[in-house]
Amino acid sequence: MSRALDPSLRRQLVDRIRFYQELGIYDLYRRPLHGDGADKTAAPVLSREQDEPNSIARPTLPHAPAGDREDNLFSAPKPEAGVNDPAQALRIIREDLGACTRCPLHKQGRKQIVFGVGNPEADLMFVGEAPGADEDEQGEPFVGRAGQLLNNMIKAMGIRREDVYIANIIKCRPPGNRVPERDECETCSPFLLRQITAIQPQVIVALGAVAAKTLLAINAPMAELRGRWYDFRGIKLAVTYHPAFLLRDPRQKKEAWKDLQRVMKELGLTAGLRR
Repeated sequence: MSRALDPSLRRQLVDRIRFYQELGIYDLYRRPLHGDGADKTAAPVLSREQDEPNSIARPTLPHAPAGDREDNLFSAPKPEAGVNDPAQALRIIREDLGACTRCPLHKQGRKQIVFGVGNPEADLMFVGEAPGADEDEQGEPFVGRAGQLLNNMIKAMGIRREDVYIANIIKCRPPGNRVPERDECETCSPFLLRQITAIQPQVIVALGAVAAKTLLAINAPMAELRGRWYDFRGIKLAVTYHPAFLLRDPRQKKEAWKDLQRVMKELGLTAGLRR
């Protein structure tokens, strides 16, 4: 049975959500209530096997408290709502992001925002962790050594970089290329979620633990995250190693290729560059 919120608390929640919406943040993560374990409703597993079941379990999402539309915490439309052209929707999201001073990273040496690049109508989307020095310099994700490896991985799948869309969990380079902090991911990733909604790819590949854990809200090691499909808002999501990790440990390239082969099978791709 649902429990009514105290009117004063409800008003505080409404004001807080409106504050975030004015910043351009419309999607908020729900943290697990107890401990650091996985949120089992966040991203149901479809299958470990090659053949997925016809019936896919979907999470039960929390509902907003009852009340007037004016006070519905989730009723405010995003600026790109109703725009059918993915390219135009992405431009609107980028404009809404602006120069972005929503987290401390804008004061910690970043040169520019690295929004995303690729085909707005891509069937396949790669999501990494954060921009590095080369990405911060050029304003495009995955253009350094890790980006060159990702390009080779994409080519091996039988497609081109121009055929996919590439983005990161956060859009500013952390100082010293450190791992993004939790509050940075929570502040920035809602814009990524809007990009995903605009593009509506058939498959998302999360590159590395930060991307996987942030998107899936699951705290688990890579060994447990890989090798299965997840349902991410109706989109199939797979997890593999980040190219930067593969540069440090080339022995894992074989395992990453297994992950990509599952994606290829799902998308009907054949190895080798498509002409």
